[in-house]
Parts: sequence; C-alpha cells; structure tokens
Amino acid sequence: MEEYKYKDITGKVIGAAMQVHKTLGNGFQEVIYQRAMEIEMPYFDLNFKREFEMPIFYRNQQIGTRRVDFLVEEVISVELKAIIKLEDVHLAQAINYLEAYNIEVGLLINFGSKSLEFKRLINTKYKRVSEL
Repeated sequence: MEEYKYKDITGKVIGAAMQVHKTLGNGFQEVIYQRAMEIEMPYFDLNFKREFEMPIFYRNQQIGTRRVDFLVEEVISVELKAIIKLEDVHLAQAINYLEAYNIEVGLLINFGSKSLEFKRLINTKYKRVSEL
C-alpha cells in the first residue's frame, strides 16, 4: 500500500468530515459544513486555522492573498465544497491553490453528494523554504 505524506493528519480530517456528513447529510451550504468542521476537528485532536489568509506568489513575489477554508497543523490545506459532484475544474482549482500557497499536501472535501467525496492532493511543484 502506498504511503501518503501526513496520512495521520489527513485521515483525522477525513474522519471528522465523515462524522459531519453522517450527522448533517448533504444539502446545506458550504458555510454550514465549515462551521460543523470547526466544531468537529478538535474531537480528532487537530489544530487548525479557519479561513486562513494565505499569500499567493508569482515568481517568488506576493501578488495577492486568498483564504483557505482550513489550514490544518500548519501543513495541510483543506478546501470544502457543497456541490452535487466534484468536477475536474474543482480539482484543478485546489491544486492551483496548493501551488500558489506552496503547500505540499491538500484535501478537497465535498459534502454535497449523497456519500462524502474527498481527494488527497499533492503539490508536485512544492519547494521547501530553503529552495525558495
């Protein structure tokens, strides 16, 4: 079985999301799931920042900022959706955010479908701080 970087943390985030989805089901707005995740994640011993403002870089220069839904344990970006089905465009957007933020691992979680959907994302362009 392939080993994922930060699999313990991503596993806890996915566990929290499963609990939220099991309790609320689908059909609510994204902000409702965001608030529920904020309540649930401490039960999984996760440290996080909600709607954390992240700088966006282009050629090592900051060109703006965007808020990530959650930054978990300072290393994982978590983007939430509440849509019927995840499409390739949502995946591409989440990967673009990882690259712009220079974060190595991310999760894209969709609460809008009947079954919880989640994707682990890896930033193949990630650069360690010493490389910047």
